[in-house]
Formats: sequence, C-alpha cells, structure tokens
Amino acid sequence: MYFAFQIYGDFSGYSDIAIGTAKLFGIQLMTNFKTPYFSRDIAEFWRRWHISLSTWFRDYLYIPLGGSRVGKWKSVRNVFVIFLVSGFWHGANWTFIVWGGIHAALFLPLLLRGKNRRYTSDTIGEGRWLPTAREFLGMAWTFGMVCVAWVFFRAESVGEAVNYIGRMFQFGGNSSWSKSAIAVILISVTSELIGFKISHKTPRWIVWPAYAFVTVVLLLESQGAPADFIYFQF
Repeated sequence: MYFAFQIYGDFSGYSDIAIGTAKLFGIQLMTNFKTPYFSRDIAEFWRRWHISLSTWFRDYLYIPLGGSRVGKWKSVRNVFVIFLVSGFWHGANWTFIVWGGIHAALFLPLLLRGKNRRYTSDTIGEGRWLPTAREFLGMAWTFGMVCVAWVFFRAESVGEAVNYIGRMFQFGGNSSWSKSAIAVILISVTSELIGFKISHKTPRWIVWPAYAFVTVVLLLESQGAPADFIYFQF
C-alpha cells in the first residue's frame, strides 16, 4: 500500500520537475497526472495516470490496430496488446506482463459493455465537497485493484507478488497493514482531495505558505539523504 503512494509521489514529482524545467526554456509539456487515485473506474484511471504514455499507446498502437471499431474479439485483442506491451515497456520481467494483464482484464468489461468512456470529465462530486456514494465505491474498488496490480509491478517475481498479496488480506499478526500505514493513506487521500477541490480557487497568500510548509517537512523527514527516482529506471 505504501508503494502506491510512493510511486505516485515519485513519478508525479518527476513529471512536475520536467514540466517546470521545460517552461524555463519556453517549452510547454503536457500534464501527466490528474489525481488518478480518484478515478471511478480503470478506464478513467488510465486517462489520469501517465497520460503521455497512455496517449502514445492509444495514438500509435491501439488506433492503428483498429481500436474498438473492428468487432468485439479484435477489440479484446487490441486491449490486451496495448496493456501487455505497456507492461513489457517497463521491463523484461513476467511481473510487468502480469501487471499489464491485470489492467487489461479490468478494462475489458467496461469496453464490452460500452462504458469505457463513462467518465471523461475531470469533475468528481460536482457541486459538493465529497463524492457521491456510487462514486466513492467506484473509487475504492478501482484504487484497490490498482494496488493489487502494483504488487506485481514492485515484486521481483510473480511468486513473491502472490505471497505478498496473500499477506495483505491477513488481518492478523503477519498482516502488512499497520496503524501508521492507514494514517499515511488517510492523510494522503485527504490532502489530495482538498487540493483537487480548492487548488484553483485558493489565494496565493495561502497556497505558497502551505507549499513552503510541506517542503520544510519533507526536508526534515528526508534528513538530506539522497534518493533516486523510481521511474528514472524506465
């Protein structure tokens, strides 16, 4: 569970640095993340996560293969092709292939029922602070499945991933859950929700001190220890 937030913070920060650096030279790069963990289904997740890569696969692989306009079974084939290739793109290991296969399996029911473009708007819980009950359940299910897939992405082998998933659902002495993990998750999700709802409406005299506070906290917690970006290897 920690890894889900670690890789999001890692890659989102990595992307923001690239976008900011490019702006110094007058180059406008595309947004790469749009609060992906608030996605209400897996199709929406891939419209919000690593947007540059998913857009590239859509334009140069999925659409040339015929997309979803070539009949049901060829559409199923195309979905598996793009997700499995996406997994292989991250590394020549079966764990990445399984990771891509899980996302393909989650995406297929939406495609076959014609609901893969149900959520194309950035608006979640329109007109209210909290999402509706239906949206919340969709987000919880999607986030849970994404976390299960992340285990394969992170693990050294498929067997290691399967064993870890088994421990995830053991709510006993060997469980990977802890009070600190739950606290981190609640704080992260709450912060992201607040940022999502008010970031474009909050005055700068509130936003910048908040950014400065977070920066100081991160520097104190890291104690100056160098750390490589996870996604730098990809």
